Amino acid sequence: QPTGYVHCFATRFYPYGVANFIKTPLKNLENKETPIATIFGETIAHELEQKIIHAKDTAERIEIIETFLTHKLNEAYSIDQIVLSTIDALLATSGSSPIKAILQEDASKRRQLERKFSQQIGMSPKQLGKVIRLQAALKLMLNQKSETFTKIAYESEYYDQNHFIKDFKE
Repeated sequence: QPTGYVHCFATRFYPYGVANFIKTPLKNLENKETPIATIFGETIAHELEQKIIHAKDTAERIEIIETFLTHKLNEAYSIDQIVLSTIDALLATSGSSPIKAILQEDASKRRQLERKFSQQIGMSPKQLGKVIRLQAALKLMLNQKSETFTKIAYESEYYDQNHFIKDFKE
């Protein structure tokens, strides 16, 4: 039984956002819960945690995180334009745009894109598309409680309910 208050505070990044603040290849963090101490070291993580714990309100916590991240900003690092434009296209289509269409049928770019995605985002463009599409389906489920899964699958641009279920299980 909890004996006190529990507060939760998290920072959420766009798919290309976190790469600007850390030097660790994102492929090494894929599908893992990674403590902040693993990325920035025990001392820095402990100091940041203490500042957040002792902050008087959420606004102060946000200011602490913003200041911390501003100091960690890796100005020498930048996300490749092909990665940014692919992510933007996936976000604009709720993950349903085929990578082939984004690359405008240029198959020679596909391997290059997948390699850059792995390094800079930590997953393939196809995996990111699935995540974005599942998030869109989840929003539909939360906003339209009476809808059937089949209808949600179609509205999320899945071919059928089986494709939706397969992506959900992965």
